[in-house]
Amino acid sequence: MALIGTGHFLSHFYMLCLPPLFLFWREEFGASFAELGLAVALMSGTTALLQTPVGFWVDRHGARPFLVGGTLLMALAVSAMAAAPGIWAIWALAVLSGVGNSVIHPADYAILAGSIDKSRMGRAFALHTFTGNLGFALAPPVIALLAAAMGWRPALLLVGLLGVPVVAAILVQSRILRDQAKPKKTGDEPTGREILLSRPILMFFAFFLLSSMAGSGIQAFVITVLGKLWGTPVAVASTVLTGYMVGATGGTLVGGWIADGTKKSLIGFVVVLTLFAMAMILALGLLPLPELVLPLVGLLGGLAMGASRTPRDVMLKDASPPGQIGKVFGFVSSGLPLGGAITPVPLGFLIDMGYPQLVLPVVAGLLGLSLLCAGSAQAEARSRRAAPAPAE
Repeated sequence: MALIGTGHFLSHFYMLCLPPLFLFWREEFGASFAELGLAVALMSGTTALLQTPVGFWVDRHGARPFLVGGTLLMALAVSAMAAAPGIWAIWALAVLSGVGNSVIHPADYAILAGSIDKSRMGRAFALHTFTGNLGFALAPPVIALLAAAMGWRPALLLVGLLGVPVVAAILVQSRILRDQAKPKKTGDEPTGREILLSRPILMFFAFFLLSSMAGSGIQAFVITVLGKLWGTPVAVASTVLTGYMVGATGGTLVGGWIADGTKKSLIGFVVVLTLFAMAMILALGLLPLPELVLPLVGLLGGLAMGASRTPRDVMLKDASPPGQIGKVFGFVSSGLPLGGAITPVPLGFLIDMGYPQLVLPVVAGLLGLSLLCAGSAQAEARSRRAAPAPAE
């Protein structure tokens, strides 16, 4: 978990270490904000697009070589940005870093499935998610402080080269990273394309996509909505978002214990936790709550959202055919960045048109739709597992 978690931390850290440098690059390269934003879009988009094909390669050739190569490429591309002569070089290196980053989810989950005892799988998935969220949280302040202290070029060189000892540790300790078990082929297995286009996997993709759309909507606009609806000061509304993010991050660890302790009723816990999160979100958008209560409501909503994520991941692992975890997690988890990219623009239009009161109910509705997808996916997966094998 230390090896896998550190690599996942770096993956998320590198995704958010670029935005704090925009003002430095704008001054040095004369780039527009659209050109600066393109660097982040290229890194995220490349990661999302390549996760599924990389998942196929992980299942076919094993996860460890891809994990080593991807982590090294991701880190060296970020460190090479320190020598960028122009914004075009940042774009090219952002694509290379995204290529390396695309390996992380399919390889990590394939290794966790083969290396962690089933009785601790929920906690392992929870810690994996937690380390990624920690990378997101620490990247902006760390890179901003380093850039202010030593300049943006040495800062990028330093954080990029931090990936080298991580890769070295993975190589030295690679014997403990066992790959997922692969069943013997009988000749009648579904193809990878048939697996990904099966009803349960498509429903899980929709579940991940809708959950991410809801989460990104809260992160993007809860401060604006509270200000427009109730006149909440920015400082107070910001603590609501902070409370939500702290709850969502810590909730993943709580969800790990839930997932390991209640194997047979995971969907029930996901439903209860998501309904509670919906109630907290609706309370923020529909009730004029006292300012002292608002951060607590955000914290509780985030805690419920975060705690529902680990049972969700375990449900997907259980629904994945043996030996196919790389492609399944690569495909389904690509719905997370896609969902994050879809929501902000239409919700922003709602606010622009004078309907800020609709934003948080729309977010709650997205969570409700995600539950329908989760229930359908779980029911379909259970029926397939319970179906008798065809006679010889």
